[in-house]
Amino acid sequence: MRSIKVSDVMWNHIEPIRCGTPLTKVVKALLENHVTGLPVVDAQRQVLGFVSEQDCIHALLVSNYHCEGEPLVDDVMFKEPVTITADMALVDVAQNLGHGKPKVYPVTDHGRLIGIVTRSAILAELARAGCGITLPKFARAD
Repeated sequence: MRSIKVSDVMWNHIEPIRCGTPLTKVVKALLENHVTGLPVVDAQRQVLGFVSEQDCIHALLVSNYHCEGEPLVDDVMFKEPVTITADMALVDVAQNLGHGKPKVYPVTDHGRLIGIVTRSAILAELARAGCGITLPKFARAD
C-alpha cells in the first residue's frame, strides 16, 4: 500500500481554471469533468486558488438574486488551497481525508500544477489494492 503514490492515480488531462474566468465557464468545466472542484492557476500554472461546486452555487444564487451580473472565479475562489505532491504516498493522503476536507487535491511540483487527485480515484485505488476489486483506473461520477 505504501508504494502507491499520488502520481499513480492523479489526473493530468483536466484543464485548470485561469484567473478571470467567468463563473458560468467554471460551472461548465466542473460538470463536463465530473469533479466537485478545480484549481485556479495563473499563466505559468502556479496554483493561486481553488473553486468548488459549493462556491459556484453560493455565488450564482447571490448574483442572480441581486442581478449583479456574472461573477468571476477570482471573486469566489478559496485563496489558500491544500496541495499535495506527486511523490506522496496515497495512504498518507487517504488518512487526511475527512469531513470538511477537500474532495479534490491539486498536485503540484514547486507550486506549479501538474494534476489533480479526487476522492473517487483514491477510493477506487484503495479498493483495488486492498480488496482486489476490479474497477476502471478512475471511477467516474456518472
